[in-house]
Amino acid sequence: MSYVLAFLGFAALIILHEFGHFAAAKAVGMRVERFSLFFGPLLVKFRRGETEYGIGPIPLGGYVRITGMNPNEAIPPEVEDRAYYRQPVWKRVVVILAGPAMNLLIAFVILFFLFLDNPQPVVVHGTALTKPVVAADFKLEKPAAGVLRPGDRILSVDGVTGGPAKIRAEVNKHKCAGPLKPGCQAATPVHMVVLRHGKRLTLSLRPRYDSAQKRMLVGFAFVQVTHNVGAAEAARLSIKGMWTVTTRTVSVIVRIFEPQQRKQLGSVVGGYRAAQQSFAHDTTRAWQILALISLSLAVVNLFPFLPLDGGHIFWALAETVRGRPIPFSVMERASVVGFGLVLLIFVIGLTNDIHNLGNGAFNVR
Repeated sequence: MSYVLAFLGFAALIILHEFGHFAAAKAVGMRVERFSLFFGPLLVKFRRGETEYGIGPIPLGGYVRITGMNPNEAIPPEVEDRAYYRQPVWKRVVVILAGPAMNLLIAFVILFFLFLDNPQPVVVHGTALTKPVVAADFKLEKPAAGVLRPGDRILSVDGVTGGPAKIRAEVNKHKCAGPLKPGCQAATPVHMVVLRHGKRLTLSLRPRYDSAQKRMLVGFAFVQVTHNVGAAEAARLSIKGMWTVTTRTVSVIVRIFEPQQRKQLGSVVGGYRAAQQSFAHDTTRAWQILALISLSLAVVNLFPFLPLDGGHIFWALAETVRGRPIPFSVMERASVVGFGLVLLIFVIGLTNDIHNLGNGAFNVR
């Protein structure tokens, strides 16, 4: 069932992207010849009015065919005034921009309702507030594994009571017998009093040194203090998150020839696998991934080279600056370079996904 849900999620993103182009083209008076989900010869098709609707066999995208997308094609005189390249630049930009705009809207709506539905961490001066309770959403590590349990309330550490900050400070007082090395064990144990199901328990654990955090750790996380957010805060958090993802996506693609950046690229294969596993185990996580994929589709599609939407927008604006139409032969040559870049990004992303699948990197549980 999770595979079906993931497929339907991807199909919905494609349909809604293409529907954005379709609806905008209809709205500004262009003639839409075909609306297709997926590529290849149509397996199923039907006609409503002047538009043919169909489903192809290759589930890698979809398309809307508008009369006159090629300036050199023969156009019947009765529909010539509704052809794409017979329209003013602003109409063409609106039609092309509508697809990515739909993906941005989808990402925003999903994130907005996730923020509304899920309590958010309370942050003070850039730090998330926590309480002295062992978190259930963190896998316990040694020495806490097998000793502490999710939900345990920590009452004191070595006789000292207080919040998470004091507990961390007390734990960090225990040092390794020799030089500090990653994973070295403290010479003396931490005596921790916890409340579990109404009973007080005294536990002894030897902290271990974590070189990344540069302190002694017991191997658990504190429960975060959360609160429900209103519509305005949910909108703000959604926009903030989308902006963060957008800047990171652009940075990765702009620096694609740097090995470390290249490793971060993914393809539809990895996205589908992550969505499938999330639907199988965590619906909230699955919706987050679909929002991320929708946002990434919008951002990548807006890069200014053909055959992406951003390429069409770029050449339409170039026409405005030039004051007359750009020769189609120039755009065709530019599209060869653009198609090569798109293919390069896809191949790198697919290669990364195949490698990650082989190493279990898409296990999102």
